[in-house]
Amino acid sequence: MHIGPHLLPNRLFVAPMAGVTDRPFRQLCRRLGAGYAVSEMVTSRKELWGSLKTSRRADHSGEPGPIAVQIAGTDAAMMAEAAAYNIDRGAQIIDINMGCPAKKVCNKWAGSALMRNEALALEIVEAVVAVCAPRGVPVTLKMRTGWSLEERNALRLARLFEAAGIAMLTIHGRTREQGYKGLAEYDTIAAVKAALGIPVVANGDITSPEKARDVLAYTRADALMIGRAAQGRPWIFREVSHFLATGEHLDAPTVTEARDVLTEHLHDHYGLYGELSGVRSARKHIGWAVRGLPGGEEFRQHMNTLERCEQQVQALRDWFDELGQTHDRLPPTDAANDDEAQGHEACAA
Repeated sequence: MHIGPHLLPNRLFVAPMAGVTDRPFRQLCRRLGAGYAVSEMVTSRKELWGSLKTSRRADHSGEPGPIAVQIAGTDAAMMAEAAAYNIDRGAQIIDINMGCPAKKVCNKWAGSALMRNEALALEIVEAVVAVCAPRGVPVTLKMRTGWSLEERNALRLARLFEAAGIAMLTIHGRTREQGYKGLAEYDTIAAVKAALGIPVVANGDITSPEKARDVLAYTRADALMIGRAAQGRPWIFREVSHFLATGEHLDAPTVTEARDVLTEHLHDHYGLYGELSGVRSARKHIGWAVRGLPGGEEFRQHMNTLERCEQQVQALRDWFDELGQTHDRLPPTDAANDDEAQGHEACAA
């Protein structure tokens, strides 16, 4: 699997999710089997590039390549300038966001709202490719099947984007109108894959090794992108990889391994955000990790009362040690990170 000149170790990708796929989370998923990870979306508004929020999103210190940065905006010239800015700071791949369904993004006609203005969408793609191509930086794009059931134009746009120089296309199998509700459909993804010569990535509701196998078989996609299912369960990438290679299920992580993986992630998280912001933003990651496990909801509520890094770490370790007294491995759970629980935090477009 290649993106431009970049050879990837496998075809399992981490979806860009605002408020989630920061550097610590990307590195965590890469260590646990993901072959590629795209940053949270970075605004094309120049006046915000120096903000703390944007600087954290653009932090790729120590991250394995290729470094992929997703940009979002509505003005072709500004998007081109944002691409050049991020390339100067180490980006090796630029990804254009045309998939985020969040109202605060779509109300500004960015994200998936761009699919309603095909001329502007194409203008943005052409401007970004024109800046990136001379630098040898491939441009990828992520979108939905369309704005609504009546306005599913992904195939038409995909052909235009390929002709304009897009190197890889990712499609979430829902319309913008759906948000994350209902079920993803894969007919549109299959149609796009059949029509295009560039790599096509399938995204949406890939929550298990079996689902990954079935989506690949049905769509013939070149790769899979996993978003919400990796929240609190970053080992899903190695589970899927093992199943695709062998047809057999990998054992769940031991409770001790899960404890140590999550502890390491917390320390990396605090290192990026500092204590005040880090403790608060870590709560969602901890909540996802314990969701559906015995006593997980009570622990999550307790965790939300803690205000110090060392308190969070110790509480997490103590809770997993207690769980380990009755379970060697993480017990199965049917709890998914559902739409309502995540809609306020992530744009897993």
